[in-house]
Amino acid sequence: MSATVVNDPRTAPYYTPGTYYELAAPATATTARLARQFVRGTLQATNHPALIDDACVCVSDAVANVVQHARVSALSVEVTVRPYRVVVAVRDDDPVRRPYGRLAAKPGDERGRGLVLMNKLSHAFGVNLVWDGLHVIGKRVWFELRER
Repeated sequence: MSATVVNDPRTAPYYTPGTYYELAAPATATTARLARQFVRGTLQATNHPALIDDACVCVSDAVANVVQHARVSALSVEVTVRPYRVVVAVRDDDPVRRPYGRLAAKPGDERGRGLVLMNKLSHAFGVNLVWDGLHVIGKRVWFELRER
């Protein structure tokens, strides 16, 4: 079985090769902390310290969405590092439940700000479906951060 992602930032026409890192983890409440540690360590090791804070906020929200909404037991966090920019993605294998845009969170709401924050903090972000042939087998929420 091979998976294909349409319009993934790693396969876009402007794609330049980077170094790829992946963390496979259970979809549990403590995984957001593990994902932050993984992203922080990867960005420190690859000399991208200016991107760490925004990357940690965004990956926490993406992982929390998988844990809360997708009906999966595992997820993966993917980091592709290039000079001056990184792409971080959170993948789950739930082909049915998809992220959706929602109206702005109301004051006092504890939820509903994740994708809004990702939009504000990142250079670009999106959701790609993961395909196996003609069948959707999951989704990947990704964001790109660039050094200023």
